Amino acid sequence: MSLSNAMPNAGLPPKSHWLGEWLEAWNRFWFTPADPLPLALVRICAGALLTWASLVWFLDAEAFFGIDGWQRPENVWRMNDQPWQWSWYFLARSAGTVKLLAGITLAAAAMLTLGIATPLAAIVALVGFISGVNRSPLNVFGFDDTLGMLLIAVVVGPAGAVLSVDRLLAPDHAAARPSVRANLAIRLIQVHLCVIYLFSGCGKLLGASWWEGTALWGAAANVQYRTLDLTWLASHPLLVNALTLSTLWWEISYAALVWPRLTRRLFLAVAVPVHLGIGLAMGMMEFGLAMLVANLAFVPAAALRQFLQPFLPQSIETASHRA
Repeated sequence: MSLSNAMPNAGLPPKSHWLGEWLEAWNRFWFTPADPLPLALVRICAGALLTWASLVWFLDAEAFFGIDGWQRPENVWRMNDQPWQWSWYFLARSAGTVKLLAGITLAAAAMLTLGIATPLAAIVALVGFISGVNRSPLNVFGFDDTLGMLLIAVVVGPAGAVLSVDRLLAPDHAAARPSVRANLAIRLIQVHLCVIYLFSGCGKLLGASWWEGTALWGAAANVQYRTLDLTWLASHPLLVNALTLSTLWWEISYAALVWPRLTRRLFLAVAVPVHLGIGLAMGMMEFGLAMLVANLAFVPAAALRQFLQPFLPQSIETASHRA
């Protein structure tokens, strides 16, 4: 009998060792205390976007959510056929009640942006947002999906720990220190964003125009959809091919290459022209901004703190570095 047959596992760590390392890495990924500053910036940006959306809803609340609006409640239920499609607008029986509920969402969104009674404002804002999109599903697009993802993270983590009116009125140095909840909230955004990009890129692979490198020209040539005249791209087919294929590669590779430090800056830098280009050229600025806010979750807290250092109170900065 050879030595290799007698000792098949020689030199290899036991399986329990591998499992222990995996569990340790899992716990470190999700439950390592993190600086709450990135989440606070996400809160401000997401709150501002929700304030804008809620203002649009509020100005024509009856048309969006009223009994005799663009889509009657029974038609919403018939279209969705899902018992969990709850909305507080289904309980409203008058135009005044609909307006009041839309106003509550708007007020909660504004309070969330400023960081006033942040935990309560975050929950009310999320409930109001979910109620709005469930009541008016025909008006829901990528912007709403991304904003909902951000609001869930804001509810989970200590979004008002820094850069909030709460901290100005009641300074709490302990709240500004790294916390597990802050890390958990940021990780939720990061993982969710990777899933979005991966499935979006894989879905594009089903379209022949993406393989041919002409998909972006299709968007530029659609006169009913575009907001900028990009028809000059017709004279530069190689540029169209390069932009289309590089965008597709970036989207599919994002989930793997945004994590290593070596490639993270590149992928985050590409996200800026991609989403601003979508916003400016295709009239979806809210969606583009929401996606950029989600990408903010991958920016290291140290870099954000260094950039915002002139605007941060000394007490907050000291508390964070002391932890």
